[in-house]
Amino acid sequence: MKSTISIAQPPWTGLGKKLESATRKALHEFNMVEESTSIAIALSGGKDSLTLLFLLKAISGRGFPPFKLTAINVGGEFTCGAAIGEDFLKATCDALEVPLITAKSTKTLDNLECYSCSRERRSLLFAAAKEAGCSIIAFGHHRDDSAQTLLMNLLHKGEFAGLLPKLFMHQYDITIIRPLIYVEEEDIRQFAKQYGFARLTCRCPVGQASLRKKTEEMLQYMETLYPNARANIASAGLMYGSNKAMHM
Repeated sequence: MKSTISIAQPPWTGLGKKLESATRKALHEFNMVEESTSIAIALSGGKDSLTLLFLLKAISGRGFPPFKLTAINVGGEFTCGAAIGEDFLKATCDALEVPLITAKSTKTLDNLECYSCSRERRSLLFAAAKEAGCSIIAFGHHRDDSAQTLLMNLLHKGEFAGLLPKLFMHQYDITIIRPLIYVEEEDIRQFAKQYGFARLTCRCPVGQASLRKKTEEMLQYMETLYPNARANIASAGLMYGSNKAMHM
């Protein structure tokens, strides 16, 4: 049975306007699409990647040149995404007139492990993007992801590094962009509920006990002591990353 699709598009409510404004700010401030307007979107089918798809489609040709969007989904027996059926994703992309490319992960329960799984999935995404003629691939990472990553890098590796909003991957000759880098996860969650595409975000048995999950719990505790901790950590990471990039 096919899933009922829900499409988010303008005219927005106040929340939609807030998310679009934050996305436009990131696209503009970090020159995310100055090299090309052919953009691949890593589409898991979760709230983050679907929000990214809807926002980039809405922004295309409005204050920016028209984007040539291509959605790429990596499926498989286990996935970090939302376990959304291919029929749902295809129907969603068809409604938006965005082509969808699918790839399959080789991971099974016997060889499931976060690091190797992440590397394989990225390789599949990059290869599909290049084959589609896209030199840019957009990920749905948001402000909360950046704060978590900064804490993980700082405590585990002694590196003060969050998620960069724009990063050229020399090995793959492709640029990663993160247009939702200013967007709070809770706003995405409410946006997804409002437009009817909120779903479970992860069916990976390894991910449920991951270091990122534990770091999120740490952030929640920190916010009981310092209410702006998450926002300040993410902001510091962006500031440090931008300054570092300027001096490279």
